[in-house]
Amino acid sequence: MAFTHLHTHTEYSLLDGSNKIKEYVARVKELGMNSAAITDHGVMYGVIEFYKTCKAAEINPVIGCEVYVAPNSRLERETSHGEDRYYHLILLAENNKGYENLMKIVSIGFTEGYYYRPRVDFETLEKYHEGLICLSACLAGEIPRYIVRGFYEEAKAIAEKYAACFGKDNFFLELQDHGIADQKLVNQQLVRMSQETGIGLVCTNDVHYTYADDVEAHDVLLCIQTGKKITDEDRMRYEGGQFYVKSEDEMRALFPYAKEAVDNTQKIADRCHVTIEFGNYKIPKYEVPEGYASAYEFLRALCDKGFEEKYISNDAYTKEQCDKIYQDMEYELGIIEKMGFVEYILIVWDYINWAKTHDCWVGPGRGSGAGSRVCYCTGITNIDPVRYNLLFERFLNPERVSMPDFDVDFCQNNRGRVIEYVKSKYGEESVSQIATFGTMGAKGVIKDVGRVLDMSYSEADRLSRMIPTRPGHNTTLEEALSEEPQFRAEVRNNPQARKLIEYALKLEGTTRSLGIHAGGVLIAPGKLIDFCPLYAAGMLPENVISMYDKKDVEAVGLVKFDFLGLTTLTIIERALDYIEKNTGVRPDIEHMECDDEDTYKKIFQTGDTVAVFQFESPGMHKLLIDAKPTQLSDLIALNALYRPGPM
Repeated sequence: MAFTHLHTHTEYSLLDGSNKIKEYVARVKELGMNSAAITDHGVMYGVIEFYKTCKAAEINPVIGCEVYVAPNSRLERETSHGEDRYYHLILLAENNKGYENLMKIVSIGFTEGYYYRPRVDFETLEKYHEGLICLSACLAGEIPRYIVRGFYEEAKAIAEKYAACFGKDNFFLELQDHGIADQKLVNQQLVRMSQETGIGLVCTNDVHYTYADDVEAHDVLLCIQTGKKITDEDRMRYEGGQFYVKSEDEMRALFPYAKEAVDNTQKIADRCHVTIEFGNYKIPKYEVPEGYASAYEFLRALCDKGFEEKYISNDAYTKEQCDKIYQDMEYELGIIEKMGFVEYILIVWDYINWAKTHDCWVGPGRGSGAGSRVCYCTGITNIDPVRYNLLFERFLNPERVSMPDFDVDFCQNNRGRVIEYVKSKYGEESVSQIATFGTMGAKGVIKDVGRVLDMSYSEADRLSRMIPTRPGHNTTLEEALSEEPQFRAEVRNNPQARKLIEYALKLEGTTRSLGIHAGGVLIAPGKLIDFCPLYAAGMLPENVISMYDKKDVEAVGLVKFDFLGLTTLTIIERALDYIEKNTGVRPDIEHMECDDEDTYKKIFQTGDTVAVFQFESPGMHKLLIDAKPTQLSDLIALNALYRPGPM
């Protein structure tokens, strides 16, 4: 027989797990196991990364979560159960239906039941139990808590309730042994309960770090989470050093009296097969106005109208040139239709058009979308791609199938209004922002660990400053030790610095925090909860975000639209207001020429470009002074060359 870890916390149990997904999966593989589970606390942040990593290593990924269950209703904020605001419970997806239901359960914990933790209740579990296998969890589970308090019969009744909910073959009593006295008592009673009820047993190790020698670094991580120092007596700890990825032999040695419970881990894992589909875009449907047979027909009509205004009526273009431009536009329309992006283009057009007609300033367009005649003629962009010889193929290329990407700038003060419009049009439950995760970089982890070790701020800051800052590259601790003699000597000769770096090396790269993507907004072709799990910050609808980050939502086919808030647009708008107030004339910025000699001479050539978008950095100031630009094409070239990729 074999063994599978079914109760495992990764780095996505933020600041509670130091078990990095790649290291975890590699360790499981090294130990000869063919399956592994992810069951982070109340969240599914790391599920896609875990799934992909497992598949690449030929390990069967068991998708799960350790959810928090309210003692009564998830909607109640107070409880008569003393300190029991919630209980732990392990849920594992047996199949795709189970994965879908797990996403719903986890999301409901945040959007409906949050109170100290994202809580669900028995009503939620009954409604969405299909396709899920349930384990009774650790000492914080409801059944173990009743046993520890001496209420065996009540605990047994709860076990039978869960077995009735999930099905007797889908609910297991969970044995754990980390050397904690209460676990010995609970395990004895769970074995008895299994014999009396016929409910199966399963043994797990409550994994929070990968290797046994990670215990001290994990203890430091807990101090970072709780704001404590390593010397503080009264602080959160995982005593005993047993919360690592144990081998099958170690697990069997712990449970010689429950061989079947060890065997059941593999039997459960063998039942769990979730298939997550990648690369199949889930584009929302755009409802076209009456009188149009299809979205394509409506898009063509918008293009024809814009072509008339921007090219036919433009004296800068001859009839022959217009004919060629129209052919190119038809080619673009054909590619857009062939690649299935007609409705995507219309959705972008719609919210940009709404913004322009509702006093929300919109940028003229940047990025690859500016190379499209379709985008220019519909008004998505305001830059003539013909005049500037821009390439459509940078935007869409049938040889490289990927989602088109519009970076749309909105006035910072009105960006929220545009998002609210999108929510009203496509439905509150179909729109959200996107999670982003911060990790512990070399400089930051030195400061974090230094504080925990009670090192002075100035000393930790001095050490962190020895890590070089390089454009477009975050120097790692390993690189700094290899390449920086001063840093290497400090670590070698200073015992306190050596201990700090020992912990920092283990924690570097660990996921530290959750944030909201600066511009990304998801619009789904239905309720988002059907496609990805959701997180709610502060229990406000406007703070609902996906639990998956940008790369993961795109991997599962959800469509990201970029709504970027740009202060520069607000500044320009205010400047025009002031000019109009003082002169009575409002400049027509849409048709302003870019050939004023004094502007280049007195502003750009002197590097006096504070508050000039994308020309503000000290490095760009120096480049402008050296290059002495005299025309717009010079600025275009300098901006393109100064980006991280070319640099």
